[in-house]
Amino acid sequence: MQYFKQERNILESGDEWDLIVVGGGATGLGTALDSASRGFKTLLLEQADFAKGTSSRSTKLVHGGVRYLAQGDVSLVYQALRERGRLQVNAPHLVSREEFIIPCFSWFSVVKYLAGLKMYDWLSGKYSFGRSRFLTRKEVCSRMPGLDDTGLVGGISYFDGKFDDARLAINIAQTCMEQGGHVLNYVKVNGLLKDAAGRVSGVEAFDELAGKSFKIHSKAVVNATGVFVDEILQMNLPEAEKLVRPSQGVHVVLDRSFLQSESALMIPETSDKRVLFAVPWHSRLLVGTTDTPIESNSLEPQALNEEVDFILNTATQYFRREVNRKDVLSVFAGLRPLAAPDKNDTNSTKEISRDHKLIVSESGLVTITGGKWTTYRKMSEETVDQVIRTANLEYRKCQTKDLKIHSSDPVSTPGPLAVYGTDRKYIAELVKENPELNAKLHSGFPHIKAEVIWAVRNEMAYTVEDVLARRLRILFVDARAAIEMSREVAELMAAETGRTIGWIMEQVQEFKLLAEQYILEPSAEAEEILTTK
Repeated sequence: MQYFKQERNILESGDEWDLIVVGGGATGLGTALDSASRGFKTLLLEQADFAKGTSSRSTKLVHGGVRYLAQGDVSLVYQALRERGRLQVNAPHLVSREEFIIPCFSWFSVVKYLAGLKMYDWLSGKYSFGRSRFLTRKEVCSRMPGLDDTGLVGGISYFDGKFDDARLAINIAQTCMEQGGHVLNYVKVNGLLKDAAGRVSGVEAFDELAGKSFKIHSKAVVNATGVFVDEILQMNLPEAEKLVRPSQGVHVVLDRSFLQSESALMIPETSDKRVLFAVPWHSRLLVGTTDTPIESNSLEPQALNEEVDFILNTATQYFRREVNRKDVLSVFAGLRPLAAPDKNDTNSTKEISRDHKLIVSESGLVTITGGKWTTYRKMSEETVDQVIRTANLEYRKCQTKDLKIHSSDPVSTPGPLAVYGTDRKYIAELVKENPELNAKLHSGFPHIKAEVIWAVRNEMAYTVEDVLARRLRILFVDARAAIEMSREVAELMAAETGRTIGWIMEQVQEFKLLAEQYILEPSAEAEEILTTK
């Protein structure tokens, strides 16, 4: 059986690295993978868990961006569609084709959206996921029984990609390790090291798990910390201007019965002129997102009441059933690291670039920010190319265009373990060794105990939150169910790692406090669970 053991004592070595990447989200992990696959000695440091922030809180779409096409950003869409195709080839166990349906309530809308999506098809070229076409009113109603068809004249069907963001992040981390790189979560960078000439030469970091501080030297440092890039930039230069204008996006999760469809709903123009999606995901319905400018950053941003109400009210306009706060199984917010405009002090996120920015400070610090999940690989390629120039490293060609992500499995295997790709056979081996591990963690979910053991041994999970939020995704799918699972997950982790009953109690309580933030209207039963120590 294959195991991914982090070499956390690697920080004790005192070796010089070619590249240190700060940040374990999509862009940081992609950059570390690109660097390691080129043969550079690579270390990635993440202050919390991989994809803890923005990269686990997306709308779960691998897409070119229909909205960006409408805004005239053809080059961004063109590049994203190609990256979408590459990602499906390299990680087919996590990226799947999804039909999206745009309901149309006028013939003008039919013509407008069909024309735009035909251009979307054309731009995708050989990477096409399928051709868009007009659907009759009857076809739309057949595909989406839960849709309110009042005034409906027809619809447009088009295809894009759907994926599991946090699981892809973990698989990218594992791929980086396979390529000789080192990735560590729970290591926070608190400062930058500089040589006599004022060039960045490493980082000061604190290992939260070991309780130790380290000075780690490298030829280059990449700041890929998403919404936190300005903190690293100000470590480099205290008076540095802010590079990021963060925007908050909120999603709510509902029961699938609200739409009763395998297709996703795309609402092309909401009351505030934005796009809203309702996407089948993990046997539930993910609805979002909002786009709210904010001033402060957080690893656990909070959904605003007005954002939740906006989503529920918009969904109610399109669904046959009214959507209320009590129907929400989980609500979560994520921050987008939007590259701020150079001189325009606008608060409108419509006027802030969705493309990425790559900058080099006078000290040699390389910073990458902005962009989106779909283009993470291309952003990473550009970043490592820049590092080579900045640090005068030996030129080595990018290897990631055709590099298969860990556990990539071209054979579609339905079932609850499908997201593990080829790793599912190792989970089956765990069950074979210990049949008790085949027991479900919760009656309402297919997840089994063996998955917790696998996450601890092979997916660098250290806390109950790591398992339930980003390995199994339960917290994002149904927060109440996640609370109910937390004790058993903690006990399984403790037995595997030799932890005490005190650790179990602490983990369960911490997770309950966190999960409360994902619940809008706790039931009496849930409130009892939340207040039980």
